Amino acid sequence: MLPQVRGLLWALVLAVVVLLAAAPARADVDSDFATQLHGYGIYGPRDYNAWLGKITCKRLATRLDRNAFDSAKFLSTNLPRGTTTQQAWQFLDAALATYCPEQLSVISAVATH
Repeated sequence: MLPQVRGLLWALVLAVVVLLAAAPARADVDSDFATQLHGYGIYGPRDYNAWLGKITCKRLATRLDRNAFDSAKFLSTNLPRGTTTQQAWQFLDAALATYCPEQLSVISAVATH
């Protein structure tokens, strides 16, 4: 192999390695959500809580839940026994911020009631 070609090949390999090493790490949104919930004293299976948060967003998007009060009631019945009303609202706020920030206005609408 010609020295020029070998040098070009090594430069190409080095460029690929540098690009792969510089690729940003992807955060695990569901794990971050679980960590936030733990700060509120809400525990449970990470996948279940993530699913519940995503379903809450879907219920608002499809108008099954018409407002934050409906969503908080849905969450209260699906979170573990002993979950407080405050924790249900904290879950709701965290779920909307994490999975459907376009729905956060339903939380601010509560302040007008």
